[in-house]
Amino acid sequence: MQVRKSIILATLALASAAAGVSVYAAGQQGNDARVITGAKVSLAQAVTAAEQHIGGNASKAEVESHNGKLVYDVEVVKGPQVFDVKISPDQGTVIASAEDKADRDDHDHQD
Repeated sequence: MQVRKSIILATLALASAAAGVSVYAAGQQGNDARVITGAKVSLAQAVTAAEQHIGGNASKAEVESHNGKLVYDVEVVKGPQVFDVKISPDQGTVIASAEDKADRDDHDHQD
């Protein structure tokens, strides 16, 4: 489990570093590149904040609109539960978190 977490964090850090603060979110029509201008917090830092808040492991991270602003949306797994955690790109703080009963954002049927 620790190896998986390290691989996820390394992948997220590389993607964040390579694209500045660009984050690629998979959509129904393909990849949707969004840029959070002026972000002070990296995607990797947002993942760490979300994992610490829930006490679990991140399985997915993307950029999403929340109340009209772009935020980091991190999906965190803790035991049998999955949580959606919104992180501020400016302060790295948790804006909102809720258990995700039915993963509405996951349109993949199988990898």
